Amino acid sequence: MLLTIITFILVLSVLVFAHELGHFLTARRFGVRAEEFGFGFPPRAVGIYKKIDGKWQTVFGSKEVTDAVNTVYSLNWLPLGGFVKIKGENGDSNDPDSFISKKIWQRTIMLSAGVSMNVVLAAVLISLGFMIGMPQPTDDLSPGAQVSDRKIQVSQVLPDSPAAHVGVKLGDTIFSINGKQFSGYGELQNFVDQNVNKPLAYQILRQNQSLTLKITPKIMAETGKGGIGVGIVETGIVRYAWYRAIWEGTRTAVLLTWAILVAFYELLKNLILGHGVSADLAGPVGIASLTGQAARMGLVYVLQFAAMLSINLAILNFLPFPALDGGRVLFLIIEKIKGKPVNREVEAVIHNIGFTLLMVLILAVTYRDIARLSGGFFMMLWNKIAG
Repeated sequence: MLLTIITFILVLSVLVFAHELGHFLTARRFGVRAEEFGFGFPPRAVGIYKKIDGKWQTVFGSKEVTDAVNTVYSLNWLPLGGFVKIKGENGDSNDPDSFISKKIWQRTIMLSAGVSMNVVLAAVLISLGFMIGMPQPTDDLSPGAQVSDRKIQVSQVLPDSPAAHVGVKLGDTIFSINGKQFSGYGELQNFVDQNVNKPLAYQILRQNQSLTLKITPKIMAETGKGGIGVGIVETGIVRYAWYRAIWEGTRTAVLLTWAILVAFYELLKNLILGHGVSADLAGPVGIASLTGQAARMGLVYVLQFAAMLSINLAILNFLPFPALDGGRVLFLIIEKIKGKPVNREVEAVIHNIGFTLLMVLILAVTYRDIARLSGGFFMMLWNKIAG
C-alpha cells in the first residue's frame, strides 16, 4: 500500500508539474508575468523571489509578496504536481504583461502548451524505457533493436470462449502446453489446431505466479481453426542505443496519441449514439491502484504507464469542455469569430459549472472504482494499444 501511494504521488506530480511548466514557459516567452510557479499545491511552505533591488528573498508561509520583480518560485504543502499563477488569466488585469493583453494566437499557444508538454513528457518517458529495455511486441521491430526475454503473451480473450471459462487474462504468458515450449506463436497455433477436443495443460505465468489450466481447444468460428479463444503476441524486452531510443520514443508517443484519440472518438460516438460505454473508466482510486501494480512490476512498467497516462491527461484536458484548457481555447475561437471577447462574468460562470460537473463525474467514477476495481485494466489497455 505504501509503495502504491508513493508511486502514485510521484507519477501524478511529474505529470501535473510538466503540464504547468508548459504554461509557465510559454507565458514567459510571450512576456506575460507568472506571479508564482510552484511545486505542489498551496498553501505555500516556502518561496524564493528576486526583489526590485536585485537581491533574492525567501518567504515562508502564504504571506503576500508585493516586492517581487517577476516570479515567486515556491514549494507547497500538497505534493501533487504544481501550479502556475499567470497575471490576468482570469481577465482581472489589462496591463501589458498580463495574459488578457496578448493576441489571440499567443493566448491559444499558452493555453495549449500544457497538453503539448504532456505529450513531450510521454516521449521522454518512453525513450528512457527503450534505453533501459521495455516490453514490446517483437513482430515489427525497427532496425537496431536488441531483444531479450522473449515470450508468448495473451493480447485478447474472447468472451464465452474456453480460455475465458477457465480464467485466462490479458497479459498472461503461455510458458508451455503439455510440457512443450514453443519458439513462436505460429508453432503454438499449429499445435493447438492439431489437438482440437483434447484437454491440454497450459502452464500460465501471471506476474509472480505459475498456474496450470486445463483447456480444451475447439474449432473457432472466427478462424475456422482450432483454438481456445485468445489472441496471442510475441513480446520481449526491447532495447535501443540511446540515440535510436529517442527517435523510437518520439515515434511511439505520436502513435499512442493517435490511438488514444481514436479510442476517445469511438467512446464519444457510442455515447452520442446511445450505444453505451464499451471501455472501462478509471478515476483517482483506479489510477492509484494501477500505478501500484505497475510499480510492483518494475521501473520500466511505471515509465510505460506514466507515459500513457500523460497522453490521456493531455487529450482529456484539451477537450472543448468548460474549465479545461480546451474549453478556454474554445472561448478564444468564439472571441476571434465575434471580434470581441465573451463577457468575462458569463465565461466564469460557465467554467465554474463545468468544473462542478467534472468533480461530480470524478466522484462517480471514484465510487465505481471502489465498488469494482479490476486488476487487469492496465494490461488490457497497454496490450490493445501497443500490441
